[in-house]
Amino acid sequence: MDEILEELPQRAKEKHSENKKFFAKLKKRPPKNLDYTMQELHEAEFERMDCLTCANCCKTTGPLFTNADINRISKYFRMKPSQFIDEYLRVDEENDYVLQAVPCTFLGADNYCSIYDVRPKACREFPHTDRKKFQQITNLTLKNVAICPAAYNIVEEMKKSIKF
Repeated sequence: MDEILEELPQRAKEKHSENKKFFAKLKKRPPKNLDYTMQELHEAEFERMDCLTCANCCKTTGPLFTNADINRISKYFRMKPSQFIDEYLRVDEENDYVLQAVPCTFLGADNYCSIYDVRPKACREFPHTDRKKFQQITNLTLKNVAICPAAYNIVEEMKKSIKF
């Protein structure tokens, strides 16, 4: 996995222009069965991929924390939301709550998440490749293929299965 993660940013960079063109076509003319196709590709990839062998998303990026996330996680820690914010979060340039630092504070050495059952919505949905109306998040996907080997593989399979 280390070798794959080492090569991933360069591989994603090499495919960036091709992916951008593909996603532009996808936005203009999304296939009727896009959601179904993405669900199938996502499920097939995650039958092969074990996130615990990777956890690159947790090591290199931090999720956005919604108010619902903050309330749920602070309750789990038996803290006031303001305490949780002060201890773990900061406000970023876009005025969103994010982790103070990466790798994620809640990621263990074994790649397990210590707050898995109450993790933020952004973590639960990452890499967002099974999201409805996928064509609306192509900019996010362009970023995620450089972080997540599964997202990279899903996009490569997607380009083979969706023809314009």
